[in-house]
Amino acid sequence: MALWRMAREIRAEAMVQPSLFHRYGGFERISDLVFAFYDRVLTSKRLAPFFANCDMRRLLDHQTKYISSVMGGPTSYSEAHLRDHHAHLRITNADFDELLSHLRMAMEDQAFDPDDIDAVLRKLAQLRRAIVSA
Repeated sequence: MALWRMAREIRAEAMVQPSLFHRYGGFERISDLVFAFYDRVLTSKRLAPFFANCDMRRLLDHQTKYISSVMGGPTSYSEAHLRDHHAHLRITNADFDELLSHLRMAMEDQAFDPDDIDAVLRKLAQLRRAIVSA
């Protein structure tokens, strides 16, 4: 009986815990993060060429929704969706690693908690196989 009660309390606590998306203020705060992230990415000699012919307004909107999803907010994208949209770019592991590094720095600059940064980067790292194709 005690284990059942403990499991019930753990489930109740998990339901009360807000997602990272909600803890950090939702789309507005994530949008600020995405803008800071792309300020870094677009100055990178390695990464900037990937975005040369890109509709940045559309990309920023998409990335805000995507990062929000990774942080537990609404909107989700499947691995197949990511694979389809990145395959033609021939992204390498080094490109992906640099991207994660820029996201880490942007999150640090935006005063995200280090444990939360690590959690987001772990989730994104799990998607490497859907994004890296070269």
